[in-house]
Amino acid sequence: MNFNKIMFTLLTLAGLQTIKAQENTENSLKEVIVKGFKTVNGIGHLPDSKDGIIYAGKKSEIILVDSLDANKAVNNTRQILGRIPGLNIVETESSGFTANGIATRGLNPSQSVEMNTRQNGYNISADIYGYNESYYIPPMEAVNRIELVRGAASLQFGSQFGGLVNYVIKDAPKNKPFEFITSQTIGSYGLFNSFNSVGGNHKKIGYYGFLQYRNMEGYRPNSQQSQVSGFGKIQYNHSKKLNFGIEYSLLRNKIKMPGGLTDSLFYANPKASTRARNWLKSPWNIITAYANYTPSENSTLSIKSTYLFSGRSLVWRNEDGGAGATDGIDPITGAYVPREVGIEKMNNTTTEIRYSQNYSLGNQKSTFASGVRQSHAWFKRQGGGEGTTNSDFDSSIIGDWGYDLDFTTTNLAPFVENIFKVSKNFTVTPGFRFEYLRSTAKGYKEVEGDIQLTDEVRNRTFALAGIGLELKPGKNTSLYANISQAYRPIDYSQLEPFGTSSKIDPNLKDSKGFNSDLGYRGTIRNYLNFDIGGFYMAYNKRIGVTLATDPITGDYYSIRKNIANSVHQGIENYIEFNILKYFNSQSDFGLSIFNSFSYINAKYTTGEFKGKRVEAAAETINRVGLIFSTSKLSTTLQYNYVGDAYGDASNVMTSEDPVAGHIPSYTVLDWSASYKLNNLAIKLGANNLADKSYFTRRTDEYPGPGIIPAVGRSFYLGFTAKF
Repeated sequence: MNFNKIMFTLLTLAGLQTIKAQENTENSLKEVIVKGFKTVNGIGHLPDSKDGIIYAGKKSEIILVDSLDANKAVNNTRQILGRIPGLNIVETESSGFTANGIATRGLNPSQSVEMNTRQNGYNISADIYGYNESYYIPPMEAVNRIELVRGAASLQFGSQFGGLVNYVIKDAPKNKPFEFITSQTIGSYGLFNSFNSVGGNHKKIGYYGFLQYRNMEGYRPNSQQSQVSGFGKIQYNHSKKLNFGIEYSLLRNKIKMPGGLTDSLFYANPKASTRARNWLKSPWNIITAYANYTPSENSTLSIKSTYLFSGRSLVWRNEDGGAGATDGIDPITGAYVPREVGIEKMNNTTTEIRYSQNYSLGNQKSTFASGVRQSHAWFKRQGGGEGTTNSDFDSSIIGDWGYDLDFTTTNLAPFVENIFKVSKNFTVTPGFRFEYLRSTAKGYKEVEGDIQLTDEVRNRTFALAGIGLELKPGKNTSLYANISQAYRPIDYSQLEPFGTSSKIDPNLKDSKGFNSDLGYRGTIRNYLNFDIGGFYMAYNKRIGVTLATDPITGDYYSIRKNIANSVHQGIENYIEFNILKYFNSQSDFGLSIFNSFSYINAKYTTGEFKGKRVEAAAETINRVGLIFSTSKLSTTLQYNYVGDAYGDASNVMTSEDPVAGHIPSYTVLDWSASYKLNNLAIKLGANNLADKSYFTRRTDEYPGPGIIPAVGRSFYLGFTAKF
């Protein structure tokens, strides 16, 4: 085992530092000295295989969160994930939602519905096929690294067009029985964030846990929020071959939503609020048990079993005029109108088993990986209930629910991939996944005074295939290419919307397509890191929002339906250059510049909107950062440019319905810095330095409907101490 090679790989992924190696004796290990300041490699990629999962030939990225200068107290996605080329981010902090949604390649970023979102390798959304919206993500102060894999992740993780994002929580510190870390942050708009963690190892037992409390008054009136999130993990290391453990994640929040805006309201005052009585709670609970077994040097077996029990409650004034309607006291009754109430209860059990085996084929070592995912989700949706005329969070209703529905999804998915090492530098990796889905819907819905009953069962089976190629012309560079099929079934929210002002086409069908990549990536010594590539994605029977006309009244309304087929193609480039390391590889200072650039041409290729741009798909996303670092100081200035987009498939510039319309391009500047002194670190920064007024989302549902403004200029200051 070459210790230096292992350390170099880890440091490359981590974005950490220079290595000095000195051979002491013929039989001794080389001395490795790590300096705690960043050089190049702020973003890396995953190895050919890791923990029984194959990544060879796939486009992947990995970010070590502690290596970043960013406002982690509010999970500022723009700073933390901004280096990922083409990443579109929906910013909803001004309406209380701080778990900003993300998407790649021109897909819908709202609540990350197009992503396979995981924590420590297991899913953290309620149901990746039935209800894939993400309301919980861990606080970034607790995250060690973030792993992303583009569309080729569908074979190993499940068929989401946007690919995989996996938040890996920090682990127990090695060789320490106890460690305590506290981080306290204050900031603009009443921000107070307290993060505290403990961890350690004693004999064969390791443990780690954190508790976070965050409170914000909010950028806009009526946007207060409070949140508590926590995590606990205990692991028993039985031997070098076997370990097992259990972990628990929780979220408790209470969000006040100030409502969406029409175009005229936004341009008159982006901080305006149209609602003072809209509330949301989304408590989240996830329990996971796992075991990892390494029977030999060349084989691994892992089992993860997860139980998710969560929910969401919404109390709001939404309809009768949408974003432009006022919510005032009725002069006749002397009270507000009743609000609408909706309650959802989400449960999911999932077990994922993975096995990998290295074996010799000819003169080369190949890798076989297989597994199976089994899950069952049950989902209770009650909505349309007439609530109270109060202003506080009160989910009681008068009379019956407007709809009361029960959904279930059963999924069984075996999968297999194999790295065939054709030569020392060339690999071919075919893969196959088979999916079985069974969906049921039972209950009733009131439509114009009539009660409609439903008792529906839908069974589907489908196969996904793919292949990846990778050629390594140099020790630290590689050419990669892949193509993989993808599939996205209709989810619950598309069948029976909760808190939406759009209508639903009763003839919705599942979406199918594929992803493909071609790229060149690598590092040159310790001063240059790059990943330059192109992609092509076909998304058939795409579900989206568009405008329709009521044949009786002539009024416009928005409707969700299978719009048409779309094609997304473009380039995704990341380059980071350390100027000082280029001139002096042994410099104790670092001065880097990075550029994360994408051009995305996402258009409909069939149907009535042929040639129109896909909604929410910005053509150009360009982020440039300048980083200066020493052993104690690190500071980053980041420029963010996101091109314009449209709210719906018709590409109208303006509309009476605020869901449809233009989303202008915007430019935002962020600055963050940290100073470390022994076990203490001071952090400070400013987001949206130029106080730009902009928005990233038009929505037909919470936290709108309408335009959701982004947050203006804000500052933060905090410290972290380790004991």
